[in-house]
Amino acid sequence: MARHRDAVCRLCRREAQKLFLKGLRCFTEKCAIEKRNFVPGQHGQSRRPKVAGYGLQLREKQKVKRTYGLLERQFRNYFEKAERGKGPTGENLIVMLERRLDNAVWRSGLASSRSQARQLVLHGHVQINGKKVNIPSYLVSVGEEIALKEKMHQNAMVLEARNVAQSQGAVPWLEQDREHCKARVVALPKRDDVQTPPITEQLIVELYSK
Repeated sequence: MARHRDAVCRLCRREAQKLFLKGLRCFTEKCAIEKRNFVPGQHGQSRRPKVAGYGLQLREKQKVKRTYGLLERQFRNYFEKAERGKGPTGENLIVMLERRLDNAVWRSGLASSRSQARQLVLHGHVQINGKKVNIPSYLVSVGEEIALKEKMHQNAMVLEARNVAQSQGAVPWLEQDREHCKARVVALPKRDDVQTPPITEQLIVELYSK
């Protein structure tokens, strides 16, 4: 499966905001945005071009695509499905991305980042209603229970992620049981549930409507 293999901190710097791609590191002074808050590249510090119109729309699309760890074709497929659904296309897109299994595992506090959650899923450590699911793009539904296999309950990365998640707010559409490394989907995510990073999905709709 194709994926981004370069330094992810460059992606945050390119979008000039934290996308929380490296989990716990993003909350420390080691975060690249804290140390070098300018566009990567040879002329990053000297050139700060104004972004407007198409450039603004493109940057918004790139930001969302990179936040959820998707490639262009995958992202375009999600947009086309959102366009065919009922309701505003932009909201449909964000809700669909939130329902991805790797995102749900991260939101449940069982991984410190979406990329770590994706790794857990790909390696077969995640179960849906007791059955192994190793497809990160699987869309969770109301009533489904997401759980880690028992052998992962004492894994150092999982324990660290759980400890950090304890101090963070609850996710409205998930009923979390971090003690037993599981969560239940009690509702579909709503657009208002996604606040970080700030997303203006209408710009993405405008970009793909050209």
